[in-house]
Amino acid sequence: MATLLDGVLDDLGLRGAAGLRITGDPRPAALASPLAVAECATASVAACLTAAAALSHARTGRRPDIALDTEHVAAAMRSEVWLRDAHGRGIDGFAPLSRLWQSADGWVRTHANYPWHRSALLASLNVPDGQDTDVETALADAIAALPAAEVERVVYAAGGLAVAARTPAQWQGGTSPLVGMVPLGHASLRLPEPGRLPASGLKVLDLTRVIAGPVGTRMLGALGADVLRVDDPHRPELALHAVDGVIGKASTALDAGTENGRQVLHRLLDQADVLVTGYRPGAMRRLGLDPDQVAEQHPGTIVVTLSAWEPGGIWGSRRGFDSLVQIATGIGWATTTDGIRPGALPCQLLDHATGYLIAAGALAASARRARTGETTHVSVSLARTARCLLDQGMRPAKQDAPDDAKHQADAYRTALGNGWSAISPPGQLNSRPLNWPHLPPAYAQSPPVWSPTP
Repeated sequence: MATLLDGVLDDLGLRGAAGLRITGDPRPAALASPLAVAECATASVAACLTAAAALSHARTGRRPDIALDTEHVAAAMRSEVWLRDAHGRGIDGFAPLSRLWQSADGWVRTHANYPWHRSALLASLNVPDGQDTDVETALADAIAALPAAEVERVVYAAGGLAVAARTPAQWQGGTSPLVGMVPLGHASLRLPEPGRLPASGLKVLDLTRVIAGPVGTRMLGALGADVLRVDDPHRPELALHAVDGVIGKASTALDAGTENGRQVLHRLLDQADVLVTGYRPGAMRRLGLDPDQVAEQHPGTIVVTLSAWEPGGIWGSRRGFDSLVQIATGIGWATTTDGIRPGALPCQLLDHATGYLIAAGALAASARRARTGETTHVSVSLARTARCLLDQGMRPAKQDAPDDAKHQADAYRTALGNGWSAISPPGQLNSRPLNWPHLPPAYAQSPPVWSPTP
């Protein structure tokens, strides 16, 4: 794990930063896998905490002691699984049509959680819409009649989401850094006065959805940032992510397709220290929110861009989700248990690890801005994280009897308000556990303004 963490810190420009204390089993049973899931998970959170300490040092001259419990990391990597409502119930994160299907020559993974993606999937394969139980058989037959690559092609062409299962050797990955850090300009603005936490006073505008981006921005909230998430009112969030995705932040709805909506968005950005976007490359240009546009219109703002696939790669402009990236990059075949059907990671690692890298990049860039005045474009992608995981190689899966995962997770459970509970943010600063602000979570209930400075 140390070598892996050193590589991430190199990308962040933090090599040589003071280390942190890590306790617990280096490979918790909850993250058991033939791939280095536990090591990558811990390294991503460790990089985030190290970057937080660097920012604190840049702002105050003091570097907090940082500590991390690997069992807490394991629980946090499955945070959406452990979310509970007032009745102790969880929320299923996947729709029935989001799964593996056998094609004429292999396997295909679809993603149909959002209604617009579900509609595109069915239309692309000429399957009449209806109840999930009624269309599953017809969809299975349609996919089974076509080669996997052809299913992938026609579904994507229609605006849906489907990928063919590939081996690691078949995937054409890129060579860009795990965390890209490219100079974006120079800031004349100073950071706010420091507070109790490393990111206190920083304003983060969050334009992300579905685990990776929300994980990163809520961790920034736990580290003191004032995070405002903005959603399109015409594309409401799913039930799970309407809670899990807004923990630690304020949440508002804003129609950026209107002139007034765009003006409000840019007024928010005028005051933001960091912008985080989670849309495919180029999708933000119509709103004036691509990194070069932000550098010109809002100098001094750090920009963090998250994408599913590697920007500039053959799939750079495609939509994607963790489950699809696992299958496309070869993780599915690397984790198969029988050699017949692709497997999966024990958590949505690509989402969660990339989320903590988002936070790490934003914090490291903020520290750089505090020291030098330089602003940065930070870029991450799920596919880069997949490549990093695969690059660690295969290892024997842990053979110990699995721990009681629920019992382990409950040790890190915290109240969210209104009877809900979830996993607390991993990590300690100066022996003090991190906590979630902005509780209880309230999706799209905040006005599109920044909270008053305390």
